Amino acid sequence: MYEEQNERKEVVDPGVVNYYYEEKPQKKTKKWPYFLVGFICLVLGCCITLIAGLMVIGSRVSFSDETSSEVLESLQEGGADNSKFSTIIDIIETYYYKDVDDDTLVNGVYKGVVKSLDDPYSEYYTAEEYEDLMTTLTGNYAGIGALLQKNAETGAVSITKVYKDTPAEKAGLLAGDIIVSADGFAGTDEGLDTFVQHIRGEAGTDVELVILRESEELKIVCTRAAIATPTVEHQMLEGNVGYIAVSQFTEHTYKDFVEAYKDLEKQGMTSVIFDMRNNGGGLVDSVVEMLDYLLPKGTVVYTMDKAGHREDYLSDDASSKDIPIVVLVNENTASAAEIFTGAIRDFNYGTIIGTNTFGKGIVQSTIPLTDGSALKLTTQTYYTPNGESIHGKGIKPDIELEYEFQGGEDDAYSVDLDNQIQKALDVLSK
Repeated sequence: MYEEQNERKEVVDPGVVNYYYEEKPQKKTKKWPYFLVGFICLVLGCCITLIAGLMVIGSRVSFSDETSSEVLESLQEGGADNSKFSTIIDIIETYYYKDVDDDTLVNGVYKGVVKSLDDPYSEYYTAEEYEDLMTTLTGNYAGIGALLQKNAETGAVSITKVYKDTPAEKAGLLAGDIIVSADGFAGTDEGLDTFVQHIRGEAGTDVELVILRESEELKIVCTRAAIATPTVEHQMLEGNVGYIAVSQFTEHTYKDFVEAYKDLEKQGMTSVIFDMRNNGGGLVDSVVEMLDYLLPKGTVVYTMDKAGHREDYLSDDASSKDIPIVVLVNENTASAAEIFTGAIRDFNYGTIIGTNTFGKGIVQSTIPLTDGSALKLTTQTYYTPNGESIHGKGIKPDIELEYEFQGGEDDAYSVDLDNQIQKALDVLSK
């Protein structure tokens, strides 16, 4: 993980992203349910009216704008049920060792409502957090140049990819490192979307990371820089086999994917390897466009909401390809990357090689609100073209093969030393 501007988009997130939340909650012996019940009804109403599928629909959901202090007063008004809430606020105001402003308390209430869903993929974003999420999805930001993933069960944040010539690479960060904290903020305490804000910041400033690497904790300082993260990399391998690695699905991934594919075609590509290893997902629109580019006419994925409404996403056969395909996957291949893998498999369009995928078969819808904040809610389950829900179980490869680096300790990575790529070349040569 991650999906917008004045619109609503959907993601199968990101990141295995990835995700999270936190909580906080103030004033006298008054009461609160009416405002909060209204807020919950508004959220649910938004979901019902806006959830029409995975594409962008509508504009920001509007509501009555109030100041934080007015919101707190509204929350404390009502019946006797509010006595506990009012008491808690009163205790915080009287005894908490620091001053807490109204914005912090109100945002804590909103986050608490969403957290009560007990869904690691649903989250309330403040305006600042939502703006940061949008920046991530355009692929341009000031950061360190590493792709992160959050384990939904343990909460651990790990690095799955370090981009070349970035602060992360220069500081010595490696794929597989666990980020324990960033500037003192623990990775397990927050959702990935929120946690990465501590890593990003103004270009030229430093962020101190505590890294866990093979049971050893290391402190590494990275100097942030403007990052334009490439999500598609390609090269021609032996035997005219094209190689296209996709690290995530953002707004520009489809365009870069098509450019890579056409470049390989010009070089005489006769078969292709699509590397989806460590791809935690992203925008549904992006992966559907890529599948439309590759596959013949048919449903590439469909979704169902809790009311049983089904929506199909189709390929129109305008540009389908007819060359041998291999898709490489591993345990970090998730959500949108699993949509890609499942469609290639169900269309009998290629061979899947690697290890069982992550198993994230649910869809999040991001619904912007008029004050710049937003809700991300799990709204649908997706199914592969053959009707399989892969949530919680993933996709089993046609050829199961654990990754092994076939070089020595001093050897740099290359495709020649990647046993899974070499197996793909072997399959495509037959």
